[in-house]
Amino acid sequence: MIETRLLHQFIAVAEELHFNRAAERLHMAQPPLSQAIRRLEQEIGAPLFERTNRSVSLTPAGAAFLESAKKVLGLLDESVEKTRRVAQGVEGHLTLTFINIAPYGALLCALSRFRSAFPAVSFTMQEATTREQVEALEHGRADLGFMRPPGRTAPGLRFESILREPIMVALPTTHRLAHRKTISLAALQDDAFVSSPRHLGQGFHDQLVQLCEAAGFMPRIAQQARQLQTLVALVAAGFGVALLPASLAQERRENVVFRPIQVKAPDTLRHVDLLMVWKEHTSSTIRDRLIDEVRGAMALPPSIKTW
Repeated sequence: MIETRLLHQFIAVAEELHFNRAAERLHMAQPPLSQAIRRLEQEIGAPLFERTNRSVSLTPAGAAFLESAKKVLGLLDESVEKTRRVAQGVEGHLTLTFINIAPYGALLCALSRFRSAFPAVSFTMQEATTREQVEALEHGRADLGFMRPPGRTAPGLRFESILREPIMVALPTTHRLAHRKTISLAALQDDAFVSSPRHLGQGFHDQLVQLCEAAGFMPRIAQQARQLQTLVALVAAGFGVALLPASLAQERRENVVFRPIQVKAPDTLRHVDLLMVWKEHTSSTIRDRLIDEVRGAMALPPSIKTW
């Protein structure tokens, strides 16, 4: 392989068309420079210069190689500079996975500020269930995820709670209890429930079942849907009631009301966490900058206890 040192030496001679001047430019003696050019010509298998006692000129092959050599060195310089910028966390690419984050204004502001501060960082955004996110992070297909508790161990991942919100019940406006300001969960034991499938979000699904068990019954799940927003639509259509994060109550929806629930249960059951998750032992300056931005937006200290 041709060393970059030889390319620099060739370019100096090609631009000066004089071996002594090129040697002075390179801060070296003329004989070693002449030997280096001969080695380069042997490596290529063609003469690059026409030499006479009075002049030096490029051969057609030399002129073509000069153009290529400059491109190669320019590309190498660009690659080195880009590598430095990536290492400094000001350029690169991040793949983010997330559940519905539309209700979380502080998180969206953090993402917006980060993009403004680091415009050379590109993103791939993938909406996915908690299970899908955990698998993507474990297999290196994602850099950072925003999800609910997964309900299973994931030893290689770091989990941080960035938000805790109460669980509320969504009722059709025609429901017999819709007029009440708060709902006793036990009063819903005979109702049909709509829920997301357990295999797509085991942790949140099991939490809601345990919450109903704390109220003295097992929920009768009549319908399932992949997205929580779809569950709200099913509630509006009268397919049942749903236990959902309070953030979903922020948007005004027809034929649905959200109410706080009353149940004797631990705080960890009555509230649900939004988690920020990444592969703990994978180094990424860019990702860590974004993590710090999110922590700042959510008013979280860097040493927050992991979930």
